[in-house]
Amino acid sequence: MWFVMALLSSVFAALTSVLAKVGIDGVNSNLATALRTAVVLIMSWGMVFITGSWRSISNIGQRSWLFIILSGLATGASWLCYYKALQLGDVSKVVPIDKLSVVITIIFAAVFLHEEFTLKSALGVILLTTGTLFMVL
Repeated sequence: MWFVMALLSSVFAALTSVLAKVGIDGVNSNLATALRTAVVLIMSWGMVFITGSWRSISNIGQRSWLFIILSGLATGASWLCYYKALQLGDVSKVVPIDKLSVVITIIFAAVFLHEEFTLKSALGVILLTTGTLFMVL
């Protein structure tokens, strides 16, 4: 199931990029990000209430709160930069560079989470980085 959800995530991310590029024409990128965030907020809380998961909010520990908040700040910074990049550049160049987050995530996961970083992982990182550079240069 994780694979199906990850694949759907990539499809929706692709739609997000194309729809955003059209939507930000003549709109301040920070304002567009705020509007998009409001829609995501409404949609997310809707799912929380539909599924009844709001009942477990009191069970969230301090450490989890801290890292969820930090993750939210990182997401906000990412989205603000992403929308500005989309406004200034071509989608076909912005998105591959944005997706270098895959490479950076693999490295961060190895360093901070001590996840396995194998020769295969290193080769993947090199190929992803090289492929991205070929697409945008």
